Amino acid sequence: MSARPDPPYVGRFAPSPTGWLHAGSMVAALASWLDARAHGGRWLVRIEDVDGPRCIAGAEDAILRQLADCGLHPDAPPVRQSDRGALYAQALERLHAAGRAYGCRCTRREIAQALQARGLGRERHGDLVYPGTCRPGGPQPVPWPEARAVRLLTCAADGSDTVIDWTDRRLGAQRQNVSREVGDFVLRRADGLWAYQLAVVVDDAAQGVTDIVRGEDLADNTPRQILLRRHLGLPQPRHLHTPLVLAADGQKLSKQNGAAPVDTGRPAEALAAAARALGLDLAEGLSADAVRAEALRQWSRRLEQE
Repeated sequence: MSARPDPPYVGRFAPSPTGWLHAGSMVAALASWLDARAHGGRWLVRIEDVDGPRCIAGAEDAILRQLADCGLHPDAPPVRQSDRGALYAQALERLHAAGRAYGCRCTRREIAQALQARGLGRERHGDLVYPGTCRPGGPQPVPWPEARAVRLLTCAADGSDTVIDWTDRRLGAQRQNVSREVGDFVLRRADGLWAYQLAVVVDDAAQGVTDIVRGEDLADNTPRQILLRRHLGLPQPRHLHTPLVLAADGQKLSKQNGAAPVDTGRPAEALAAAARALGLDLAEGLSADAVRAEALRQWSRRLEQE
């Protein structure tokens, strides 16, 4: 029996409209575009506006304009997470029916107190590792209709830890004990908003994304997303996490720390800076078209060596 052929390549760039594109997000945009074009695939743009209160008026239009200025045009109209709530609700119901999602009414303060009582108090990337207070069979199970938030049960059916092994095209072999290092993570927040982890998994599957190319700071999310795809029976895409662009103080550039928007009024300079951050060797003084062409040539050559 012949092996099933791989599906056609589909990549995506998924910015949040919480600000304009900065140097770091332009690197991710260019890398995802280059990878799609080098594979002869499609490149999509998805606006991840699931966290509405953090979104800034005009940011979506500004991001799309910055991409267009640099000649990075998606192969289909952008989609928005704010239009896709029904899909997330369906996925959540499937997880609940399978016994993988449960209601939680703990506040952050209560979680911290429960951890402190156990002598733990661990905080990971600003998030407390959930102690399992509201788990089914736990000390305070919550009836589903009364759920304040909804979490994913990360332990296996026999109660053992779930360890995710995966391979990144740049970072190599990776491993994470999701149960111990992350804990039961949120799928729907207490304020009713959908959590990023659920939304991105549902969207990537719905759009047929085969390859996720994004910044290295998001690599830590990958095991949670792999676990969610397993429970939902969704295909697992390949992953490539690109180098981070750091500020002068050594911190990652981000909108939260005031990273300046990329000046795409000079698209050749913006593209060249992003290409060099990806380790591509470009001559000075190239036009924007020439930068894209040379970056694509070098990226395609790099693929041949993978």
